[in-house]
Amino acid sequence: MSSFACHNPRKCSHAAGTYPGAVLSRIDLRASVPAPTELRALLPRAAVDVDAVVERVRPVIDAVRDRGAEAALDYAEQFDRVRPESVRVPHAALREALDATAPEVRAALETSIERARAVHADQRRVDTTTQVVPGGTVTERWVPVSRVGLYAPGGLAVYPSSVVMNVVPAQTAGVEGLVVCSPPQAEFGGRPHPLILAAAALLGVDEVWAVGGAQAVALLAYGGVDTDGSPLEPVDTVTGPGNVYVTAAKRVLRGRIGIDSEAGTTEIAILADDTADPVHVAADLISQAEHDPAAASVLVTTSPALADAVDAELDAQVATTKHTERITTALGGPQSGTILVGDVEDGLRVVDAYAAEHLEIQTADARDVAARVRNAGAVFVGPHSPVSLGDYCAGSNHVLPTGGCARHSSGLSVQTFLRGIHVVDYSADALAEVADRVVALADAEDLPAHGQAVTARFDRREPRS
Repeated sequence: MSSFACHNPRKCSHAAGTYPGAVLSRIDLRASVPAPTELRALLPRAAVDVDAVVERVRPVIDAVRDRGAEAALDYAEQFDRVRPESVRVPHAALREALDATAPEVRAALETSIERARAVHADQRRVDTTTQVVPGGTVTERWVPVSRVGLYAPGGLAVYPSSVVMNVVPAQTAGVEGLVVCSPPQAEFGGRPHPLILAAAALLGVDEVWAVGGAQAVALLAYGGVDTDGSPLEPVDTVTGPGNVYVTAAKRVLRGRIGIDSEAGTTEIAILADDTADPVHVAADLISQAEHDPAAASVLVTTSPALADAVDAELDAQVATTKHTERITTALGGPQSGTILVGDVEDGLRVVDAYAAEHLEIQTADARDVAARVRNAGAVFVGPHSPVSLGDYCAGSNHVLPTGGCARHSSGLSVQTFLRGIHVVDYSADALAEVADRVVALADAEDLPAHGQAVTARFDRREPRS
């Protein structure tokens, strides 16, 4: 049995007590780090049951499948408290929103787009042809999906940056049909937030739908007819972050559509030692906590003194920030906390088990430590690479796997929108050379017709009339 002290009574029945006045609850693993199964169960994690929500979104999906845009607009009226005049936002509204955008915000979006395009351009795949034998080749072609739906959330905050992060890799991949979906806002007459429209216009996207939540994913999957009788064409793939209802809808509809991943509420983990600046660490934990009361902020550190200093900074900084209540709820929730470890090596074991959406490395030799990380959506190296930089202007993509999915999934990229197709091209001589091997394997699997499909090509009998 692993020996550790857990100072988080929400997680452990054998808690040794809380740290008085601490903003973040603590788990002390300095004695030893548990085996992976126990460690994953111990780590702070939001209690999100997507499976339970699935049954709540099925009626929404079924209604949109059966009644199309009418059902989606009904749900907008119910959930968003506004009924848009149409699903598709008029083209003129996109240009109007861009023209009304503050110059400094437009310049920031242009910088974000420019840097994202530079990074994603280097992700382009090239076709490769392998000559397996003389006269026998296999070519791998990279072909973009035809049409994609790109989701930009619109709940507690507005995310024009998510429009950038979805659109740029899709455009770079060569996707021909793009539709941006974002929830309608009562404040803006049933259209998505003007900054969503402005970002779409700046990127050259002219199809934006005023629909959000599970009904948006369903309408993207099934398509429909808009209020003016124009078609709303279905898509092949849906990408982008969203709340648990969006995530549940993507889970239900996966197969009918491709999805990027189940990107849920945001999370940050910071691996830090005594060289880290507590002001920076606290600021970065707060920056992600302000997204949502369920957002996760986790500090993994070798230094109890740093943990104490970060708690003090959190007390001071949270009181002066805008979304104090939301941040306080997130930092005090079961999904957030501080984990004490004996050394950086143990810290790496912990952060790999956690598999954070965003992982900062604020240690001595941060670049070397970062190179040893195996599980993370994105890694931010050293004191001058905060997650906020990646959210907006690093050039990296901020649509990343959450909830431990970084153990098996990647963030959004050009590859998300490409399919590899093998093209097999063999001559008669190349086929004849390997025919006996094909027959042998077909017979071993008791599939003789497979072998006969090869030998028939060398049978000189005349075709039957």
